[in-house]
Amino acid sequence: MRLKLLSCEIFFREFCACVARSPHTVDIEFLPKGLHDIGCQDMQARLQAAVDRVEQRQYDALLLGYGLCNNGIVGLTAKLIPLVVPRAHDCITLFLGSAARYREYFDSHPGVYFKTTGWIERGEADGELGQLALGKKLGLQQSYEEMVAKYGEDNARFLWEEFGNNLARHYGQFTFIEMGIEPDRSFEQRSRDEAAKRGWTFEKVAGDIGIIQRLVNGEWNEKEFLVVSPGQRIIADYEEGIISSEAVNP
Repeated sequence: MRLKLLSCEIFFREFCACVARSPHTVDIEFLPKGLHDIGCQDMQARLQAAVDRVEQRQYDALLLGYGLCNNGIVGLTAKLIPLVVPRAHDCITLFLGSAARYREYFDSHPGVYFKTTGWIERGEADGELGQLALGKKLGLQQSYEEMVAKYGEDNARFLWEEFGNNLARHYGQFTFIEMGIEPDRSFEQRSRDEAAKRGWTFEKVAGDIGIIQRLVNGEWNEKEFLVVSPGQRIIADYEEGIISSEAVNP
């Protein structure tokens, strides 16, 4: 098969490694991590535009390196070829290998913030996407005094307490997910150093690259992947399947 992959750049190293082992021809296009920061409707519009730009007659299927991602993929429509999407709430499911493992770890480790090579080296959104990010739309990078002038004292106090100065108060641990594609221990060490600087707990866990490999290998079992037929679009079902599909014009 000849496949096209559209993926968040957070998976850059993982997908490159897996595509090198795939029996199929896979053309990759990575999209900026900052898409997650501009709101679900704008993210969906950018992703649909990327889907529509693909010369789909050249491919057997179009793969998405995304999870549900705060509904950022909801509404994406398959045109001439199937869309294949992992059944995942977000990227951590793909890094840990299953939604069940992610849920078990998250439930037993409240306040955890995950780190991977992609999360570390791809950094924060900048340029146009940085300007469109929700934090900037709300003015959360302003000083408290500037927020008071813009929103009024009561609203400014709420925004500052919830999203501003105390943004990290709900977290207390960095967990580095080791995927087996790291060139050395530098990414792990950077996570350890940041945890120490913040006074947070640090843990390293072994990742599982299986879902990523099966996606590019064309091994699309129904439990792990949704295959969206042409003329259908992605919907969220909020159950064990996480995502489903429906006809565009039912």
